[in-house]
Amino acid sequence: MTNKRTSASLNIRVATPKDVQAIHELSIRVYGEGNSCTAGMIRGQIAAFPEGQFVVEYDDEIVGYAASFRIDEKTAMGDHSWMEITGGGYASRHDRAGDWLYGMEVLVDPTRRRLRIGQRLYDARQGLAEGQGLKGIVFGGRMPGWQRRKKTYPTPQEYLNAVVNRKTSDQVISFQLRQGFEPIGVLNNYLASDKASGGYASHMIWRNPYAKEMPGETELPHGQKEDVRVATVQFSARMVSSFDEFMANVEYFVDVTADYRSDFVVFPELFTLQLLALEPKKLSPAESIEKLTRYTPRFVEKMREMAIGYNINIIGGSHPTRTKDGEIQNVAYVFLRDGSVHAQEKIHPTPNERYWWNIQGGDEISVIQTDCGPIGILICYDSEFPELARRLADEGARILFVPFCTDTRQSYLRVRYCAQARAIENQCYVVMSGNVGNMPNVENMDIQYAQSCILTPCDYPFARDGIAAETSENVETVAVADLDFTDITWARAQGTVRNLRDRRFDLYKLDWKDGG
Repeated sequence: MTNKRTSASLNIRVATPKDVQAIHELSIRVYGEGNSCTAGMIRGQIAAFPEGQFVVEYDDEIVGYAASFRIDEKTAMGDHSWMEITGGGYASRHDRAGDWLYGMEVLVDPTRRRLRIGQRLYDARQGLAEGQGLKGIVFGGRMPGWQRRKKTYPTPQEYLNAVVNRKTSDQVISFQLRQGFEPIGVLNNYLASDKASGGYASHMIWRNPYAKEMPGETELPHGQKEDVRVATVQFSARMVSSFDEFMANVEYFVDVTADYRSDFVVFPELFTLQLLALEPKKLSPAESIEKLTRYTPRFVEKMREMAIGYNINIIGGSHPTRTKDGEIQNVAYVFLRDGSVHAQEKIHPTPNERYWWNIQGGDEISVIQTDCGPIGILICYDSEFPELARRLADEGARILFVPFCTDTRQSYLRVRYCAQARAIENQCYVVMSGNVGNMPNVENMDIQYAQSCILTPCDYPFARDGIAAETSENVETVAVADLDFTDITWARAQGTVRNLRDRRFDLYKLDWKDGG
């Protein structure tokens, strides 16, 4: 008799950045559009604690998701809201030294209820807590039956006691009790959107019976490089006679930085305006944009080829172009060495950009996944708006790249001081790249001032003055530095100050149009 084998149709595994969209769609199926987790939140959860996020696949479709992070005992056992303890849903309060695992979310596809998906996710969490030697798991659980039985049990605590004593049942609480959890109280004002629970939550814990036998310290996440070499190019404006000559100048620096085994190289904002020097006469802003737009496909393809050929991730400065929706935007193209191309529009055009080029601001900002982890792009003026950098940091970015174009020292210092502030308040690295030289026949490129640099937080593991490397002012050159992500991890968890974790989520929050 022939033995027939089929591959497993149900699988539970650690979530990866490639799962973000599918998890987001699952969240919409569970909660609806208004209350679902955003893609940015899910990216942040995976970046903060990769091994703490699980998905369940059924016939190659994601039908379950569990998000968790580590937290200290005092915070976990104290009164808190969901927004407060989860860092706005991004798991940004993850504490590598935390001794409890906090369960922040469980999603089960409503059409797949009979596959014991919830139980599998709870088992995976318990296995993680045991493997990392944690004291246990804690979370705020829903009480969806309370509002229907409020007349019989006027307070959520009375209702919780009744479920525990089996005087009544609750689909969620009863399930959690069967998984070995016990309530230690009720959390007030936990999640206002949970109308069925009245905004309350059962404060549940599960104690790890093997905690004393296991080591308490965890290793850093595997699968990503922890040491990254970055290079910033201070690029000189010059007259060129052809597109190929311009690209040859760019390729020279790609070649040089690749020889130094750099993982990333960044070019300045608007550096492609040099292509306007090819025109026999000075063009109007509208004519200039049309000319530059014609170069976009060739520019993108040539840069993509260089990223692959030289095995380096290229932040291709920025390129003003007319996009598919007809708007003129200042776009930073990112060319990864795996051949993929990403684009980040400038969110805040300067008054000069609006005046000279009629550039419109973009609508979205998000991290870009690379082989060295998620990165963020802030084009020049965008670095002066802290909300953007904070979102990128919450989504997991540990490096922010700032291509810039400034004409005077005052203009430059606005970007420089703000970039340093972003490095400190988000406890991340910031890499700046600017233009030098001049282009007399190109509008808004008459003079340039730059001192490109690689900035760090200001704490013990980093450079004394928060500068890993910087160029001389106003000369064409390159600066290179090795950046250690373990220093960022340490600073966020145990640094002299802990800006990301110490935010007052009980006092303020940012609401993004896209929900992020």
